[in-house]
Amino acid sequence: MQTATRTFRLEELAGALGLAFTGNPDCSIRDVGTLDSADPDAATFLANPAYKPALASTRAGVVVMKPDMAETFNGNALLSANPYADWARLIELLRPQPAAAAGIHPSAVIADDAQIDDSAHIGAQVAVGAGVRIEARAVIGPACVIDDGVCIGESARLVGRVYVGGGAHLGRRVIVHPGVVIGADGFGLAMEQGGWRKVPQVGSVRIGDDCEIGANTTIDRGAIEDTVLEHDVRVDNQVQIAHNVHIGAHTAIAGCVGIAGSTRIGRYCMIAGASGIAGHLDICDSVIITAMSTVLDSIDQPGEYGSGIPARPHARWKRLLVRLGQLDEWARRLRRLEQSNNNGPSRHE
Repeated sequence: MQTATRTFRLEELAGALGLAFTGNPDCSIRDVGTLDSADPDAATFLANPAYKPALASTRAGVVVMKPDMAETFNGNALLSANPYADWARLIELLRPQPAAAAGIHPSAVIADDAQIDDSAHIGAQVAVGAGVRIEARAVIGPACVIDDGVCIGESARLVGRVYVGGGAHLGRRVIVHPGVVIGADGFGLAMEQGGWRKVPQVGSVRIGDDCEIGANTTIDRGAIEDTVLEHDVRVDNQVQIAHNVHIGAHTAIAGCVGIAGSTRIGRYCMIAGASGIAGHLDICDSVIITAMSTVLDSIDQPGEYGSGIPARPHARWKRLLVRLGQLDEWARRLRRLEQSNNNGPSRHE
């Protein structure tokens, strides 16, 4: 559902965002758009210099941009050191998220000893287990299942159809998108007499304040100790976080990443899509892992790491594969050549 919009004069908008501006202070702004599509009553932004040529033809009422980019722009501008972040704040002003009405839907099933703040919202077909605590202004959307002993922090929002397993703790302002499973059993198995024995998973999950979990992501409960996401961790859709993983604050993980059990990831890391991280590793702070990478060893130095192979035209890729298949033979030839040279007469003899 699209949120209702508000209207600001440019001068009011600049004041609300704490930004300087150039242009007509009375320009009315009520919508948002791209540089190409924005109408005269809409705001847009320019963060990537590659898109600067589009300024010449944009019809936007105001553009959020860095001051140096605005020097040759004749339109209205909001001057920002960080245009993308201020663009996010601008959208929040123009399209504020509607508050959910406090109360419990008649179809919800609530355990007798659950503690639910009067200001919280409990949607249709929600199930809330024994000993659950749901704090002020939390929103539990339709068809969520909150197992026994869970704590949902103040102003957290479970959009809908979310499962939270027993004993999990979600911090304040956490956002959890549909289809997420938090606290299912980790993949713990022991081989015994030719078959698998399930290892009981007795830990839980702790998620810090201001985290966001994308749709259909799974975060397994710990085997003994808890799986932990520190505060302000951002996880995209369809990510697998295994038991006892520990993810440091402010780390961002893109879609379809898989993280195996007991790996520790530091703070301010960025892990690009479809990467796989093996278990029992330590990744230090401020590491960037590029898309489709496979991480099999611990990383103890900040920086950028990757192993994904970028796409190439198919005919060229087939030639590369043939050459890859010849590497062993080339290596043997090189060793034989080196041995022949080493065994041969010296040039000085």
